[in-house]
Amino acid sequence: MLAAMSAFPLPSRSPAVARPRISGDACPGALRLHRADDGALARIRIPGGILTPCQAKALGDAAGRFGDGELHLTSRGNVQLRGLAPDAGTALAGLLSRAGLLPSARHERVRNVVASPLSGLDGRGTMDVGPWLDEVDRLLCGSERSTDLSGRFLVALDDGRGDVETLGADLTLIGHRTEALLRVGDGETVLRLPASEGPRATLTAVEAFLDAAESFASANEADARRSDEGSRPAGSGAWRVKDLPGRTADALHAEVARRLREEGLPVVPATRPRPSEASAPAAGPVAGTDGTISLSVGVPLGRLSQDQWGLLSGAGGLRLTPWRGAVVTRLETGRAKALLGELAEAGLITGPDSPWSGVGACVGRPGCAKSLADVRAQAGAAAGRVGRLPVYWSGCERRCGHPHGEWIDVVALPEGHRVSHVRGDVTGRPVTVGDDPAALAAAVAAARGTLT
Repeated sequence: MLAAMSAFPLPSRSPAVARPRISGDACPGALRLHRADDGALARIRIPGGILTPCQAKALGDAAGRFGDGELHLTSRGNVQLRGLAPDAGTALAGLLSRAGLLPSARHERVRNVVASPLSGLDGRGTMDVGPWLDEVDRLLCGSERSTDLSGRFLVALDDGRGDVETLGADLTLIGHRTEALLRVGDGETVLRLPASEGPRATLTAVEAFLDAAESFASANEADARRSDEGSRPAGSGAWRVKDLPGRTADALHAEVARRLREEGLPVVPATRPRPSEASAPAAGPVAGTDGTISLSVGVPLGRLSQDQWGLLSGAGGLRLTPWRGAVVTRLETGRAKALLGELAEAGLITGPDSPWSGVGACVGRPGCAKSLADVRAQAGAAAGRVGRLPVYWSGCERRCGHPHGEWIDVVALPEGHRVSHVRGDVTGRPVTVGDDPAALAAAVAAARGTLT
């Protein structure tokens, strides 16, 4: 029965008529807390996952003072604090503001920018996207219009190696020698323009998307009025590019090109298929071009204790990755070797042979009321030999934070778990396993292609 999972006859989602988002975007932020079963939740956006030592210390202090003591990494390189008291918002905001983590209260939820975590460190890629990152964030925070973006809208800055290009961002800016390639949505057509104009072009594309989303919402105003929500913020007809109907999404690409030409930019269409395989940084030492060593580590289930966070954040520069990992940057060789051993002893993933390699999960019970199972505990119980494919455990059909590319999808059901092999937009025939921990672990190991 498990062999059927290697086939891919079933689409993971069927084509449907796009419908406008008629409710307000409730995505949490640092100022808009979300009420969860384990207390209030704050999500702090960290563009590119890059933290200064002062900012990293502030986050650790906030987790200890206001939350459950842990720092929870997200699939966008951000940090969530859980278990907050309902009245912690004001004090938390003050702490984060002093550390420079809230440059604009009105923009804090729209700073969703991921970047190649090893850019500028290992000599791969065609450019260092650090300057792009700073400028994109500055432009987003300086734009009045960008405040209409959903907290789910994602911008990716790829240095040409194709890592964050796999993440399904709404806008992807790719380094290509002296040029930038701008992808709008998930199509294969990109716009070539001078690399120095990449951030400016990104903001133009953001504004074009917001105009398209607003037009989509207006065209479906009758549907919006029939909802029970009663109010809908401006521009919420589509939270992401994929929410737009097909013809509108295609027209958006052409509209972005038109606007850029009106701004005097030399824009040339080109073809670049999106990579199908995610390429997270491998765990272990990363040799730098300047003689230093950076350390790439994975974080089991994205949860960091105060001690683990202290080890990571106290060593130097820190970058959080969209794969719930971290990179400690530019260490001297001796310090890197010692720290790698300390991180391994602390329970972090420092090499390819860790049983936690490729294992992820949503928060599950008891933190989420919608979850049907304590999937983090189940993932831990099923962890064993390293699998060929990553596996992600979800407590319900929402599958919050699931990866992209190819992975084994484990979803809790009322009657057990569904185990499926996902590759891009296609899902193989699932296997349903009842509430038997041994059987579930065996099914997951078989589906992952466990290595001996």
